[in-house]
Amino acid sequence: MQVGYARPLYILAFDHRSSFEEMAAKAGIGQEERVEKIRQAKQVIFEGFEVAITQGAPRESAGILVDEQYGAEVARRARERGYLFAMPVEKSGQKVFDFEYGERFGEHILAFDPTFTKALVRYNPDDPSDTKKIQLERLKRLHDWLRERERLFLLELLVPATKGQLEQVGGDAERYDREVRPDLTLQAIDEFYAAGVVPDIWKIEGLDRREDCERMAAKVRSGGRDAVSCVVLGRGADPARVDHWLRMGAGVPGYIGFAIGRTLWWEGVQGFLNGTLTREAAAEKIAANYRRAIDLFVEASQAVVR
Repeated sequence: MQVGYARPLYILAFDHRSSFEEMAAKAGIGQEERVEKIRQAKQVIFEGFEVAITQGAPRESAGILVDEQYGAEVARRARERGYLFAMPVEKSGQKVFDFEYGERFGEHILAFDPTFTKALVRYNPDDPSDTKKIQLERLKRLHDWLRERERLFLLELLVPATKGQLEQVGGDAERYDREVRPDLTLQAIDEFYAAGVVPDIWKIEGLDRREDCERMAAKVRSGGRDAVSCVVLGRGADPARVDHWLRMGAGVPGYIGFAIGRTLWWEGVQGFLNGTLTREAAAEKIAANYRRAIDLFVEASQAVVR
């Protein structure tokens, strides 16, 4: 099996769990009905995804990222209807990567049969060595399990600033993102590759400069990994910033699309949960945001080619 995935890919991501729980709590939804309401919210996002497909979003490149805890029914529908879809294996909200279902992680992957298996990891090259070792060992185990079964691996890499790194830029998080995080991300990728962890797709935090996207794409494809690719993640940032990140990655060889979540569905889901939007209106709003992100990336890519 050749490592990598080089076709266009536009993922509507809603595998969030703890953030949905917080949103439901803030909307005043009681504990007893919270689980069902979150499940409904995930269904509304999926309905928005399908509306976007009917309105012209490219079915062969469009996909979703959804969890088992609240989105099992959505995942089953996606598989039945032949959509591209990814599912996470990590526990939500953990500083150190661990498997949501422990030793049974493989059973859950096989039960849902997603197109991509996704793992989120928070990893900074300046983290304690024992923490890095634990994370890399666990991810290598996942990597090997997936490779043995010829399954595609999507790795979401977050590089949160250490206290010292943030102090170096005067506590300015945007300066850290722009001036420090790109080099740290490149270093982290080197450490993953040295540990034998080679995903097919890297889900990379948005980069403010095109040259950094070019360096990132070259890094993930180094060592003959010519089909390994990057997608832009949104990190819940405001739409203008996410638009900029998409434009920076668009057209860079090795950047094949995005995997964006809250920026696209937050407003629609919030309206559905607090009762200010009907289910249909929420789905339409999500569909419009998702299609807009696809159009922006495609048009910016074509502009670079021209």
